[in-house]
Formats: sequence, C-alpha cells, structure tokens
Amino acid sequence: MVMVLARTLLVLLWSPLLWAPGAIASLPAEVPSEVKADYIIVEKSKRRLTLLSKGRVLKTYPISLGRNPVGAKVREGDDRTPEGIYHIDYRLENSRYHRALHISYPGPRDLERARRLGVPPGGDIMIHGIGEAREKIEGLHLLFDWTNGCIAVTDQEIEEIWRLTPVGTVVNIIP
Repeated sequence: MVMVLARTLLVLLWSPLLWAPGAIASLPAEVPSEVKADYIIVEKSKRRLTLLSKGRVLKTYPISLGRNPVGAKVREGDDRTPEGIYHIDYRLENSRYHRALHISYPGPRDLERARRLGVPPGGDIMIHGIGEAREKIEGLHLLFDWTNGCIAVTDQEIEEIWRLTPVGTVVNIIP
C-alpha cells in the first residue's frame, strides 16, 4: 500500500497537469480537419504526446504509459513503453481501448536485441483511448501508468488523434 501511495505521489509530481496549470486549456480548441500530423513525439519523462505537421505543433496531450515506464521495452511482458523511432502501421477502429493506432514496434534493432537476449520482443504497442478500462480508471488515468507498454489518452483525445494521424506517421518515443 505504501508503494502504491508513493508511486501515485511521484506521478502527480511529474504530471503536466500539476506543473503546468492551464497547459491543456491553452491548446488549440480544434485543429482543422484538412491538416494531418506527419510526426508524433512521445516524451516519456514528461508524460506528453505532441502531434506535429511540417514542423509545427498541432496539439499536445497528457499521457499514461506502461506500468514500468523507465527504460526502453526489452521483452514481452516487461510493461515498458518502447523508445526509438517507429511509425503508425495500422489503425484499429474498435479496439477494447476505444480506438487505437498501432506503432511498428518491434523494429529491427528491437528484434536484434531480443534475439541476443534470447527473449520474445513483445508487440501490440499502440496509442489508444481508455475504452473498457473507463469504469476502473476514468478521471484517474493520468495519476498512474497503467498500460502494458502502450500510450494512453482519453477516448475524446484518441478521437482527435485518430482524425489527425494517418498510417505512416512517424512516432519518435524518447525517454
């Protein structure tokens, strides 16, 4: 119980909602539908996902990560979010987490590392909403990292990200 409280406190201190009051309110209300993202930056330590188009920031979202967020994903089941450059390779309209954009993990470097270690690399890393988990975590999803390695936003946010992000969009996940 003490560990859960300590972890919650740490996440609260890292939360962009706490250290940057009003940051969400200052975001553009609506990005025009003809504009599409061509680059996504996921900053794990800042718990932030940023959509860019031609080098211009379209919108920034607070995120939750895998339950073991520090370090790059090494193997299946480590609950880590990968680090590196990937791309959106397909979309799931009706995932159990509402909508989901699949990230092309594992890449060649990830596969080679897993091979050297003799472990399965894992997969199914996505940017997704809350979906079926809503009843358990709605309103609390930013207070702790709860996914198995994915990047989570609200269902409303994934709707917007879904609309703005085509297959092929580059995803750069940094520590």
